[in-house]
Amino acid sequence: MATVSYWADDVTEAARWYADLLGTEPYFVRPEQGPPAYVEFRIGDYQAELGIINRAYAPPGASTEPGGSVLYWQVDDLQATLDKLLAMGAKPWEPVTPRGDTGFVTASVLDPFGNVLGLMVNPHYLEILGRS
Repeated sequence: MATVSYWADDVTEAARWYADLLGTEPYFVRPEQGPPAYVEFRIGDYQAELGIINRAYAPPGASTEPGGSVLYWQVDDLQATLDKLLAMGAKPWEPVTPRGDTGFVTASVLDPFGNVLGLMVNPHYLEILGRS
């Protein structure tokens, strides 16, 4: 994964919410003056890009309902991250779910803008990170 993009009707509010969650401001904002149509954060161990796009630019016929693929972000403490998201106004989507007995655990929420945000404890990710 290099970049993931989420839709929002109010990019300014979504950028504020994600900045509070991530503890960093977007590094890229367009347009530079006036209400943004697109903002982008660099986050995580490999500086993946999280973009937020004004929903007005969604492809024709794009669903406004959550669903489809879920991108899971590796988190160090799944329960603490989930608790923080819920306290910030995210809604439960998928409960904490162990995936077998090898340490993989997932959960997901809907952000206040209707996007599915997946969380995961992923031993494979941590193994690869440890090799870097």
